[in-house]
Amino acid sequence: MAKNPKTTVPGIDIDIGISTQDRAAIAQGLSRLLADTYTLYLTTHNFHWNVTGPMFNTLHSMFMAQYTELWNAVDPVAERIRSLGHVAPGSYAEFGQLASVPDAPAKPPRALDMVRVLVQGHEAVARTARGLFPLADKAGDEPTADLLTQRLAVHEQTAWMLRSLLEE
Repeated sequence: MAKNPKTTVPGIDIDIGISTQDRAAIAQGLSRLLADTYTLYLTTHNFHWNVTGPMFNTLHSMFMAQYTELWNAVDPVAERIRSLGHVAPGSYAEFGQLASVPDAPAKPPRALDMVRVLVQGHEAVARTARGLFPLADKAGDEPTADLLTQRLAVHEQTAWMLRSLLEE
């Protein structure tokens, strides 16, 4: 591990036991996770506003619970990036470049198609989070691994619950 690795703040050293190179790689991966999470948050909120049909009450309430959880998730991810000495992305332009989750459709889809879009979104965020484990493990970055474990549990469970609505 590097001795006295440099941070993105000139003149201030960070020595938390994770090399500069590993911190940068983990922060970049967490930036993708942040972008995916925020994009999925926005899509879920959009669907909450625009859902219609016989399942309106159920989906409107479910989407609210889901977008609230996603909203509360972005801060810990961004703060972990900052803890590693890097700047968290925070613009739509940056999120658009980093996210693997596509933006919400311009025209809101039908209710069950919204559910399908959200299943795909939660699965994509889970893949992004899972892809970071090797970096965190290599660097001995337990706080990031813990954050990833928590996010994976939420996204996998939410995808399962949404998929359950699609079964006949």
